[in-house]
Amino acid sequence: MGKSIPRCLEQLDFRKSVVGLATAAGAIYLLYKAIRAGIKCKPPLCTTSPICIARLAIERERHGRDSGELRRLLNSLECKQDEYTKSMVLHSITRCVYLLEAEASACTTDDIRLLGDMLDDNNNSVKIQALNALKAFSGIRKFRLKIQEHTIKVLELISTIWDTELHIAGLRLLNNLPLPDFVHPQLRRVMPALTEIVQSDYILPQVQAIRLMSYLAQKNDLLYDILNCQATQPGSLLLEVLVLAERLSEGRNSPHYRAVKWHYNEQSLHEALFGDESRLADRLLALVIHPEEDVQIQACKVIVSLQCPQDLRVRPSSCHSSHSYFKNGE
Repeated sequence: MGKSIPRCLEQLDFRKSVVGLATAAGAIYLLYKAIRAGIKCKPPLCTTSPICIARLAIERERHGRDSGELRRLLNSLECKQDEYTKSMVLHSITRCVYLLEAEASACTTDDIRLLGDMLDDNNNSVKIQALNALKAFSGIRKFRLKIQEHTIKVLELISTIWDTELHIAGLRLLNNLPLPDFVHPQLRRVMPALTEIVQSDYILPQVQAIRLMSYLAQKNDLLYDILNCQATQPGSLLLEVLVLAERLSEGRNSPHYRAVKWHYNEQSLHEALFGDESRLADRLLALVIHPEEDVQIQACKVIVSLQCPQDLRVRPSSCHSSHSYFKNGE
């Protein structure tokens, strides 16, 4: 009986050792599987780095085969991901489109549709990155018609969300596309929002908004809507504003526009620029001696457009002083 206790203790120690060894072996096996799986699974390429994407572009040029990186990123958008991950993937897609042009050209309209769907995401950062990706693809001619289908959605985002980065991204996309006639009704509705952006304190969205309005000022059916927008100040971006002023002046003096008698409210852009109380003439004369030559030239163009209606410019002698915006002797 006295000998059985040491034997029991020996057996107990043996069992503990076996259990310990089995546990250790199991842990080592699980660790081995994890390491093996990690080796087999290719780590994500550093697509957030333009240097890495540039390296892929160089390798493709050298070896003549696609890296597959852009396709991998687009496919990953179809998986459920958090907002931050989606935003980073879209950011990487934008860079890939610019640097891996051949791979971007091989994409399909379904890929554009997928990017367009991202504009409905609840997160503004995802929307912004989706707009940037669409802007990148808009440089490829075959995708422009498909991207145009999302124009109304882009205009809706610009006019309903006050976010500087979103305004920049959306307006840059619109300025890179030919805008079809079917979006003109929506453009009329967002004109007040564009005017508000122009009068904001943020330079980059101001520039993009003015460029868009300069383009739209060449559309006869949108002239009145632009000129009738309320304006509190002409703006500080001289060159872009002067281009807009010239095109508005040419448009309002065209026979097509003058065939209708328009009525403007007192605070409209038309009254601010061309009304009886406008000080545009004085300001333009001051800009003739502006330090920047481009501003000088554009100011002179606006002066010419104000003094000579478009249909009379072929006959300089017909531009009578009685129709001039400038006082005699100036």
